Amino acid sequence: MDDVPALDEPLKKSLGPATAKVMAEALDLHTVGDLLHHYPRRYAERGELTTLSDLPLDEHVTVVAQVADARVHTFNGAKGRGQRLEVTITDGYGRLQLVFFGKGVHKPHHDLLPGTRAMFSGKVSLFNRRLQLAHPAYELLRGDEDTAVDTWAGALIPIYPATTKLESWKIAKAVHTVLPAAAEAVDPLPGALREGRGLAELPDALRMIHHPRTKADVAAARERLKWDEAFVLQVALARRRHADTQLPAVPRRPAADGLLTAFDAKLPFTLTEGQRKVSKEIFDDLATDHPMHRLLQGEVGSGKTLVALRAMLAVVDAGGQAAMLAPTEVLAQQHHRSVTEMMGELAEGGMLGGAEKATKVVLLTGSMGAAARRQALLDLVTGEAGIVIGTHALIEDKVRFHDLGLVVVDEQHRFGVEQRDALRGKGKQPPHLLVMTATPIPRTVAMTVFGDLETSVLDQLPAGRSPIASHVVPAADKPHFLARAWERVREEVEGGHQAYVVCPRIGDEEDEKKAAKRKPSAEDEAEKRPPLAVLDVADKLRAGPLAGLRIAALHGRMHPDDKDDVMRRFAAGELDVLVATTVIEVGVNVPNATAMVIMDADRFGVSQLHQLRGRVGRGSAPGLCLLVTEMPEASPARGRLGAVAATLDGFELSRVDLEQRREGDVLGQAQSGARSSLRVLAVIEDEEVIAAAREEATALVLADPDLDAHPGLRTALDALLSEEREEYLEKG
Repeated sequence: MDDVPALDEPLKKSLGPATAKVMAEALDLHTVGDLLHHYPRRYAERGELTTLSDLPLDEHVTVVAQVADARVHTFNGAKGRGQRLEVTITDGYGRLQLVFFGKGVHKPHHDLLPGTRAMFSGKVSLFNRRLQLAHPAYELLRGDEDTAVDTWAGALIPIYPATTKLESWKIAKAVHTVLPAAAEAVDPLPGALREGRGLAELPDALRMIHHPRTKADVAAARERLKWDEAFVLQVALARRRHADTQLPAVPRRPAADGLLTAFDAKLPFTLTEGQRKVSKEIFDDLATDHPMHRLLQGEVGSGKTLVALRAMLAVVDAGGQAAMLAPTEVLAQQHHRSVTEMMGELAEGGMLGGAEKATKVVLLTGSMGAAARRQALLDLVTGEAGIVIGTHALIEDKVRFHDLGLVVVDEQHRFGVEQRDALRGKGKQPPHLLVMTATPIPRTVAMTVFGDLETSVLDQLPAGRSPIASHVVPAADKPHFLARAWERVREEVEGGHQAYVVCPRIGDEEDEKKAAKRKPSAEDEAEKRPPLAVLDVADKLRAGPLAGLRIAALHGRMHPDDKDDVMRRFAAGELDVLVATTVIEVGVNVPNATAMVIMDADRFGVSQLHQLRGRVGRGSAPGLCLLVTEMPEASPARGRLGAVAATLDGFELSRVDLEQRREGDVLGQAQSGARSSLRVLAVIEDEEVIAAAREEATALVLADPDLDAHPGLRTALDALLSEEREEYLEKG
């Protein structure tokens, strides 16, 4: 593999140990190559000011603006008289307040005189319902001699993703120091591909992205670097798919008149067209002699569990066993209950009253008693149990299967890749794999994150599902709206229905200890209260607006038996209101529950809110979801909640979610445990690039699976896809 010493060189050699240490700790940049691939987020034009009206709350920003006025306020604090400097900066239209306290007042008071232009860098917070930067770093821009960027001659000032410890202008100076090393960059794109698509050479692209003379330079550099990212990632996925086709697996074809036929015959409804189509895709995969790797995604309540159960029954018919892995005990128990209910006597293999073609369906979780656990393990190793449903307890070394043929993973984003891999390793040959998620994934993300899996989509809801009305409840602006929300819950209960109230926090002793350890910042104390907690809210509702109703709490730190007891009582209609954390987010199915109130809804992500909302409207009565928030109307959080209230289309919401989050959240730590390899590629906007890169990558890997003819591409695979990420793709 080609060595590129200039790019592999540790940053401390070029920048000195102090700067290199901050770059490593704050930005995860360790080598010259890492820094060259830390691209500007945007560019400010010399002489132009930054728009201040739409800065994102809670994000670190760098802005170019002019000082409108600056005033020192004296106040009596706990330690005697203190000073606070308030500086108002403007872009000519909007205004933003900067605030400096204590000893940090003197220098900015001297520097930031009205009329001064500067770059300001800090975290956007909210104080007295107005945006502000507390103690921002700043660099003055004096006339034509812009000292902040005196290393650049061009008209465009690069603004880098930065942190409190390292401002954008300091990163720009560091990049300038190492930029000559760009000439050493080995090009990962095959020459024919690059020329055919009219893309710039890599050293030129790196120079243009960091040091553009014109906007056309930026566009050309970004187009080229997007191709690098899309192509290298798609090559890694194409190699994974190619390797999968080389693995052996036992074909599993259902018996002509077996368990699956008996199950279908007793279903009280007909399958939707979508369920039939997806089942056929799965059965075709199961019949091949290499392992199925399929992603089954579908809207909340589209019947994925039924499709997965039919696949498991087909494998049992063919003499194998199937394991279903659930992320929580609540969900594993729920799946076990619903599967045994759906199968009836077909789930009573070896028992009195069991049907002739029946098998055993066992549950395996970490909190089971020793005797029940021993029996479950015995049923698995002898093959008596055709289906096992469990949590990660299934992965332990003690668990042995007679003949594991299919692994179904529910809500895959909650499982580490290592966990999935450990379960797959329990088959005599690699078992078939079906991954399910109720978080709809846009096509581009499926191609990028799950590119080694074939995708099936269930987008039809079964007949009889009811619409869900969703509304934002602005508790701070309109407290009477919250009072009305509790009245609506009462009305639903009086109508014979039940309700969920969801909170972000538990509120037990362990919760309080964690909160006490966290050091609050000045802005936290001024503005942010801790998220509402299940135990507190349950008590307040019992004593206040929902007094007299049967209310219980449910959260993840309860004893498993207590959790199961609460869920059973709620399912049986013995409780009116369940106050819970997100443990009810997936798989919980109580058709009589029609209303949900989500407290501090702004603390949850878009996909999570959509998942939670899917717990109501599961029967014939219409559902109601109320999103309670104290965030001001203009905040991004309120915009996000408005989007959730406006549509029930999970695919549309997943786009909104993705557009509002950084790409790294999608492809980075949440997926692989490694830093995201994406810097300029936007998985929603760049669908064409991703699709074209996938085609090119598939063709190249088919012709040269080991990339013998493409050493530059192999080098880029090592550099862009860190070892952990390669491992993730290996195990995916």
